[in-house]
Amino acid sequence: MEEKEKAQVETEPGTGEENVININADENLAGTTNLDDEFPEESETERLKSELEEQKDKYLRLFAEFDNFRRRNAKERLELIQTAGREVIVSLLEVLDDCDRAERQMMSSDNLEQIREGNRLVFNKLRTTLQARGLKEMDSVGEKFDADLHEAITEVPVEPSKAGTVIDQVEKGYSLNDKIIRFAK
Repeated sequence: MEEKEKAQVETEPGTGEENVININADENLAGTTNLDDEFPEESETERLKSELEEQKDKYLRLFAEFDNFRRRNAKERLELIQTAGREVIVSLLEVLDDCDRAERQMMSSDNLEQIREGNRLVFNKLRTTLQARGLKEMDSVGEKFDADLHEAITEVPVEPSKAGTVIDQVEKGYSLNDKIIRFAK
């Protein structure tokens, strides 16, 4: 037999019969089955390769889309931070204009009562503008001391019934939209 056929010829001793043994056959399978039959065909391999390439492409597109989302989100967050105080500042410009007018009036007028009234109006406008933006004053004098709301500066001797009570306030505390932004001292 030729070498190309991948078979081996053996002669059985005593009988003289020739047996053809397929050297590509698995010993547990029938002699006519080749090991080559167990490997997937080229078309199945190609199909798996194309599926793998398709999944890689989907993964790369998804990753790129997420990366773009992350960059866009970071840019929007930066813009928001940079312009967050814009509304408050614009609303305070009117109060600043009133302060300028009050300063000019103080320089040109000697009527002390008129100057006081003008300043009182400016301060009330400032308070009203800030309250409209969510700012609230904390009224601490006479309240029970709370470390979550107050910052103690010193202790003073008082009668036992007022122990643990805020007696005086050096700086007012403020909250913005129910979140403390400055503790009362």
